[in-house]
Amino acid sequence: MGLMTIASARDRLIVALDFGNAAAAAQLAERLHGRVGMFKVGSELFTAEGPVLARYLVSAREKVFLDLKWHDIPNTVRAAAREAAQIGVRMVDVHASGGRKMMEAAIEGAREGTSAGTERLLVLAVTVLTSLGSADLDEVGMGASPEGAVVRLARLAQQSGLDGVVASPREIAAVRRVCGPRFLVVTPGIRLPAAASNDQTRIATPTAAIQAGADFLVVGRPITGAPDPVAAAEAIVAEMDKALQSRLATSSVP
Repeated sequence: MGLMTIASARDRLIVALDFGNAAAAAQLAERLHGRVGMFKVGSELFTAEGPVLARYLVSAREKVFLDLKWHDIPNTVRAAAREAAQIGVRMVDVHASGGRKMMEAAIEGAREGTSAGTERLLVLAVTVLTSLGSADLDEVGMGASPEGAVVRLARLAQQSGLDGVVASPREIAAVRRVCGPRFLVVTPGIRLPAAASNDQTRIATPTAAIQAGADFLVVGRPITGAPDPVAAAEAIVAEMDKALQSRLATSSVP
């Protein structure tokens, strides 16, 4: 497993660069340099600009989570993972509902694209989108609670050789019980107390997510939409650090 060192709270904070142009995203990334652990480049930015920002961030020695949630035939996903590894990003994700063969192909592509002597690109599984509740899962025919679906897909992802999952705060503890302490859990849906939930239904504060066992937190609008993004990031890191110290004092979860 290509686990990375995530000792500090800062290392565990991923800022979502959900912008429509690379210039605005790069400007914010430059302001946050050294203050956060990683930057997420998602579908909006990648569709607008292609891989230009991911390449720029890698060249600036930033860690990048390329959040494109691949769900395709195994050969296509294998090729995409290989290209992502060659760019030099640190994480990618695929939909676990794409099945075992597709997830295994993603790992194969990640290995093929990783340069000798460097850590392999981490491949995560998206389980259930944080915008979905029980009624939504019923509507698409999954016939399970969000937690039940997440646990089933997380187990499949681990059996397929993936490094971890993207899971909402509400399912962290369940994933930990099933998959153990070394299986990475990356958690979006992070909001500060009293903040708007926007389009996500399964959300939590940084403290709650860290205490539940999350390895990484993905934070977008609470930082990118703040009057002072640097101050917002520092406040979230401080909250994460306090929660992490409490968790490490009472748990064996790394």
